[in-house]
Amino acid sequence: MKYQIIALDLDGTLLTSQKQILPESLSALAEARRQGVKVVIATGRHHVAIHPFYQALALDTPAICCNGTYAYHYQSQRVLSGTPLTKAQALHVAKRIRDLPIRSLLYVDNAMQYERHDEAIGRWLAWAGRLPEHQRPAIEQVESYEAAIERADNVWKFATVCDDAELLATFSAQIEQELGLTCERSWHNQIDMAQGGNSKGSRLREWVTSQGLSMENVIAFGDNLNDISMLSQAGLGVAMGNSSDEVKAAADVVTTENEAPGIAETIRKHVLAA
Repeated sequence: MKYQIIALDLDGTLLTSQKQILPESLSALAEARRQGVKVVIATGRHHVAIHPFYQALALDTPAICCNGTYAYHYQSQRVLSGTPLTKAQALHVAKRIRDLPIRSLLYVDNAMQYERHDEAIGRWLAWAGRLPEHQRPAIEQVESYEAAIERADNVWKFATVCDDAELLATFSAQIEQELGLTCERSWHNQIDMAQGGNSKGSRLREWVTSQGLSMENVIAFGDNLNDISMLSQAGLGVAMGNSSDEVKAAADVVTTENEAPGIAETIRKHVLAA
């Protein structure tokens, strides 16, 4: 079997617009796991915001979190490897962002934190409130990012959102130049700011190598710019139909949009039928 690992982005890829996994995807992934294929999530999300999907898939593999900033092992509840921001870098971003019309979330240790409540935070809290208590992510309001950063052991990333795409792009370019960070677009109006060199592709490759395999053994699915690093390195990179042209160009094949069972069809064609 050529493809022994299936790597999956969540939002816009495995998840529908209602944040659900299609039953066809669940069935195909479960069958692949029964045949010995490893399934791994590679997401921009914090590990605390993956519980419902990780458990629905009944996984035992680490999750690649925050666009490859770290790999988290749920069974032992520990970070296997990671490259967080330095406190100086994080404090610099916090200071720069405060006077701009940019909404943000700070991802630290085991929580997502925010200073100001806004519509996006409201959606996160509403989603969390609908989950069973044991699956709810820690989403905390803090008095200031500076105080939260000083308390944290690890600062994984800033998730920044702005309706002014040009302003956000300019700001992220400045941050890259000033601090050497990696700024990746994870949604049309969101840019994630993490330590330089971090990517889904690099962290996934690290784990794949630890399993005695190579990226040629990986089939990866994604839909956004932060997925290009793994789509371009995988033996088979699969872009969703709802991807931008740039993402599609980096993939080997394009499947259906995330609302249709393209993931299941691709797995059945390239993994289960192989």
